[in-house]
Amino acid sequence: MNEVDALEMVRSAIWTILIGAGPAVAAAMAVGIIIALVQALTQIQEVTLTFIPKIVVILLVTLLTGSFIGSQIFAFTEEVYGRITTGF
Repeated sequence: MNEVDALEMVRSAIWTILIGAGPAVAAAMAVGIIIALVQALTQIQEVTLTFIPKIVVILLVTLLTGSFIGSQIFAFTEEVYGRITTGF
């Protein structure tokens, strides 16, 4: 295994992490912005108000995109094991 192979594996791992965490993080950001806007407009400054909606949205998004995330992780795992069996 040389530097190019190692960098390719790291790039692939980072890309898999971004693809896997992307939907939940994007949904949490969107809900956070909406709740912050509502709090600013109504002047309700409750810190704990953002937690429950974010948790619910993250769980729903994870349920909806779980098979896609699993397939991405499975594809990365197959790639890593394939490189191990062929000796990189």
